[in-house]
Amino acid sequence: MTSLNRQRRHSVPMQIGGAMTVVLGLALGGCASKPDAPKSELAVSQAAIDSATTAGATEHAPLELNQARQKLDAARTALRAEEHEKARRLAEQAEVDARVAAAKANAEKSRRAVTEIEQSIRMLREEMQRSGTRPAS
Repeated sequence: MTSLNRQRRHSVPMQIGGAMTVVLGLALGGCASKPDAPKSELAVSQAAIDSATTAGATEHAPLELNQARQKLDAARTALRAEEHEKARRLAEQAEVDARVAAAKANAEKSRRAVTEIEQSIRMLREEMQRSGTRPAS
């Protein structure tokens, strides 16, 4: 066997292996460049908005709630345009905005409850003073 035949015999498998490596790399690269549709992120964002609405964000944190809704709408638009990474990012931002809205609403409701309790305590103390009863310290 000549040295030329040996070179050919060894170079063919190397060329096939190299071509397969390139094809595999392109296939994997194509998969990595197009992430999955962020449907679960959109669902979580919608649930956070619903929760914030239930918590009273419509009344106590309308700006944050509106921002969450707008970002979720933008995420849905990006999803329809198959801009999955943009849709995922917007959905995550919408969830955060909705959670902030819920927290603000809950904080405001708590603040109001504390004010009412303080007012009730003040009224009880005044009543006790009128009746001549001393409050326990």
